[in-house]
Amino acid sequence: MQVEGIQLFLQPVQDLTIETRTSRTQYQYTLEDADAKELTEWGPKVVEKLRTLPQLRNVTSDLLSSGLQETLIIDRDSAARLGILPQTIDDTLYDAFGQRQVSTIFTQLNQYRVILEVQPQDQQDPAALRRIYLKSQTGDQVPLDAFSHFEPGTSPLSINHQGQFPAATISFNVAPGHALGEAVDAIRAAEGEIGLPPGVRADFAGTAQAFQQSLASEPILILAAVVTVYIVLGVLYESYIHPVTILSTLPSAGVGALLALILCRTDFSIIALIGIILLIGIVKKNAIMMIDFALEAERDQGLTPREAIHQACQLRFRPIMMTTMAALLGGIPLALGTGTGSELRRPLGISIVGGLLISQVLTLYTTPVVYLYMGRLGAWLGRGRKGKPAEPMPAGAPAS
Repeated sequence: MQVEGIQLFLQPVQDLTIETRTSRTQYQYTLEDADAKELTEWGPKVVEKLRTLPQLRNVTSDLLSSGLQETLIIDRDSAARLGILPQTIDDTLYDAFGQRQVSTIFTQLNQYRVILEVQPQDQQDPAALRRIYLKSQTGDQVPLDAFSHFEPGTSPLSINHQGQFPAATISFNVAPGHALGEAVDAIRAAEGEIGLPPGVRADFAGTAQAFQQSLASEPILILAAVVTVYIVLGVLYESYIHPVTILSTLPSAGVGALLALILCRTDFSIIALIGIILLIGIVKKNAIMMIDFALEAERDQGLTPREAIHQACQLRFRPIMMTTMAALLGGIPLALGTGTGSELRRPLGISIVGGLLISQVLTLYTTPVVYLYMGRLGAWLGRGRKGKPAEPMPAGAPAS
């Protein structure tokens, strides 16, 4: 059943939410302005512009500015000739439509406040304002419409506030086939096309704001993880060179995870980023197995780096395959699973499976090559330090 002019929005009931207020759709975009009139003017314009973007769906706003309003326009010159003061007009209108307390009735058990107002039938139609009379300074009764008229207009039904300023929350969903990042970029581009006045401050809120903050911290998180791994490996091997050899396996894992997300048409979300960070710990164990065994063979058996890494690849192949397949097969149920909550599990499983598949194929061949070149670089740097001329002995120093 379809009803013209009516939209239905389903809202999940959750105990924990990121949003500060409940909206009709998933993501929120807020407009703040110290001038409520300016906000009421530009809010609908922004909504209409966002509805034209192909990246968005179900764009709506909580700015309800279609309330009916009657504005009383007073002719002050005519009111002065009739002996009507502005304070008299205010008092009369407040007596008729306000909540003026004129008396209190006390009983043994309770007390009742007496409120002055016009009859209920005179509160339903603006035409009733013409039947209101005011007492002039001369004591005569003057009708209100003798020196005033009414102009119909619109007014907001409610004004929400955020940060002590009037605010309008525009909520939207992401269109199928588009990512939240594309929607955010499209909205930012629409801001420049609309030309918002300086008084209107636009920003994302709720889930969209958390997404922007996560994007800003992603490079720092990945860099911190890589630096931490490098420091730990440097302390373990007491070398600046071999940790680089181990970290050389990480790019292949990242490329594999991104390719898997693209092939599965899955967005690069926070959960997918967690999967890539997990790959840092899983993938580097392949290189650790080979390099640790090769270094031990060089020290104990006196093998050359080429012979040592060749022997390490032969003896460590089976453990590497076993550990990689265990992690890969453990991630397949996450990547293929459906049902409730699968939208959170699938990006994690896809990134892990894709990263392990690509890295397993590449690192078995690239790690020995990088190990040999890094060994030559370390030997060259060592010869450079040993080949430095000895410092001259200071004059007058005793000969040994």
